[in-house]
Amino acid sequence: MISITASLAIDENAIVETFVHASGPGGQNVNKVATAVQLRFDPTASGLPRDIQIRLRTIAGRRMTQRGDVLITAQRFRTQERNRRAALETLIQLIQRAADPPIVRIATRPTAASRRHRRHDKVRRARIKHTRSAPVQEE
Repeated sequence: MISITASLAIDENAIVETFVHASGPGGQNVNKVATAVQLRFDPTASGLPRDIQIRLRTIAGRRMTQRGDVLITAQRFRTQERNRRAALETLIQLIQRAADPPIVRIATRPTAASRRHRRHDKVRRARIKHTRSAPVQEE
């Protein structure tokens, strides 16, 4: 189990890592060693609560595949191990963001002063625009 928060952990079996050739740094090894990591995470098999899975789909965005997996590619570092850690950290950060429930906005009404300022600004802008118009021609 991988700990995400104090009360939340995911099953390691929900993560599949594959190694591919990286396009970034690598020196002479860049074409010989597969250092980039593709981490595939299945939220449904991970034991995450349903509401967190739904928020994770929204937060993951383009990283979410059509099958419903989260796909993270890490190729910033020259070694497989550092790329593995980077991909896992990215996944943990995504899940932590999904674990925070969104703050529900409470609808409020504009104050009397803000309405008064808005009307005053509208009148002022209207006067400025009125001065830009062409003068009226009298015959």
